[in-house]
Amino acid sequence: MVKGIVAASVLLVLCGTIAWGGYRLSKSRKYQLLGELVTRVETSDMVVALTFDDGPVPAYTDSVLAVLAEFKAHATFFMVGSAIRNNPDIAARVLEQGHEIGNHSFSHAQLILKRPSYVSREIEDTDALIRALGYEGEIYVRPPYAKRLLVLPLYLRNHDRPVVLWDLEPDTYHRKTDGVVRYVNEHVRPGSIILLHVEIPSRVQNRAALPRILSDLQERGYRFVTLSQLMALRAS
Repeated sequence: MVKGIVAASVLLVLCGTIAWGGYRLSKSRKYQLLGELVTRVETSDMVVALTFDDGPVPAYTDSVLAVLAEFKAHATFFMVGSAIRNNPDIAARVLEQGHEIGNHSFSHAQLILKRPSYVSREIEDTDALIRALGYEGEIYVRPPYAKRLLVLPLYLRNHDRPVVLWDLEPDTYHRKTDGVVRYVNEHVRPGSIILLHVEIPSRVQNRAALPRILSDLQERGYRFVTLSQLMALRAS
């Protein structure tokens, strides 16, 4: 009986360790088991890709477009399929103004512990909505909350598509505008992919930080390009 209790305890600890390891791996910004993971592009060119998640959202997306137009900067908007369906006119304006649209899933649900059919539907339904807007370039995928484990990376690998995250996420570390701006200025490198949540009502500090980030980095000689333009530098 004692041996049985010990064996059960060991099994419980082992299962807990595996579960904890899987959880940590699922949200890793630097590693995944399958497929290609992109967090920045190695380049000496003074370029960065500014990316925004979770739109399009009435009142916020258009205000972001106005700021980008003021600085003649381009960006990549990782959009949620259901939000595109509800706001197609806003999504179309993003493309009309020379920006790029990425796939942030259809429902913005975590894509771990999901069936392959669920994951493929989340990606493909959103792809279809993006194509319906007239977008013809490569559609990059960023999973909600950066969460992925096996099914999504395998699906993307089988379709020759990378998972695209970022190397700078200032609002993870700072909740005030000055901190967000300072973090980007201190950590940016050529080829950085910057994530800013500017289309969520509560992220006032990010919307206030955006023009300051654009101004500061342009003064330092950086250009803001779409993700496709940045990725093209890997082959040059």
